[in-house]
Amino acid sequence: MAAKTGRCMCGAVGFSAEDVPMRYGICHCEMCRRWTGSALLGVSVPTERVTWRGREHIATLQSSEWAERAWCSKCGTGLYYRVTERGKWFGATEIPIGLFDDANGFALKNEIYTDMKPDSYAYTGEGHKRLSRAECLELFSRDTESGTEGTEE
Repeated sequence: MAAKTGRCMCGAVGFSAEDVPMRYGICHCEMCRRWTGSALLGVSVPTERVTWRGREHIATLQSSEWAERAWCSKCGTGLYYRVTERGKWFGATEIPIGLFDDANGFALKNEIYTDMKPDSYAYTGEGHKRLSRAECLELFSRDTESGTEGTEE
């Protein structure tokens, strides 16, 4: 875990984060690909450990029944993905690793929606989980129905 800072492209929105895990995930779902222009490479930070500067420039959209996405209203930089529905992933903010002032040292933990990944994307490395769209939706559905919060699989 580390303390890190970051910002959007224009600098109107910035953040400092504590307890940043040094492992990240990749999401290949259609929404993430359209939102980022490729795939979301993000690190999940406890929401209460992120302090935002320039909050008046943060715009949000409830992008699904269970989550929202945010961006800088001045430059359009994607800022975070956050689960809004109580369950296993509630309470974390997924921050794109490209926003960190120092994005060095992160290691790939998992890839999700791998069956939706374009064949031109190639992420190398061993030892990380790969889950299909159906596997992700089943996992999310099961965890929100059981009401588990903050537990790791």
